[in-house]
Amino acid sequence: MLPSIFLVGPMGAGKTTIGKLLSKQLGRDFVDCDHYIVSQTGADIPWIFAKEGEIGFRERETRALAELTEQSNIVMATGGGAVERAENRALLKKGLVIYLEASVDTQLFRTKKDKNRPLLQNDNPKEVLERLYRIRHPLYQEVATIVVPTGRVFPKQMVANIMRMLPKYVKSS
Repeated sequence: MLPSIFLVGPMGAGKTTIGKLLSKQLGRDFVDCDHYIVSQTGADIPWIFAKEGEIGFRERETRALAELTEQSNIVMATGGGAVERAENRALLKKGLVIYLEASVDTQLFRTKKDKNRPLLQNDNPKEVLERLYRIRHPLYQEVATIVVPTGRVFPKQMVANIMRMLPKYVKSS
């Protein structure tokens, strides 16, 4: 049996897009951790950041990950910063973790018009993305079972490539 699959990577890497396509291929439920947090709180992420700060949001994220990583047979997209907490990295290791690796330029291109990313609402989003990459890239690698570069092929081709890799991670029950 294939364990639950958790997608990690920076904002703009395609975690939600790939997650939805992958879950469809596998016949599994898809959960976006950020959307789950919004549904649980009734408030969007920019509002949570404005009222509770990043620390308040990260607390909510850890609680959501604790709940979601207990579910079996799902595909979950995490938020880009989920890996920064050691507790979250330990939770993610309950499943098969796919790191969608995206260059800073790819992230910048994909997020430039997105107002729903509180960390990028400043004068120099590229500098923010570069700083986050330096901090988070080693953490994504630490939790990753599989690393998949993004920005080179279309999402459906990426999912086909991932599907070819998955059989070696099937565990007999």
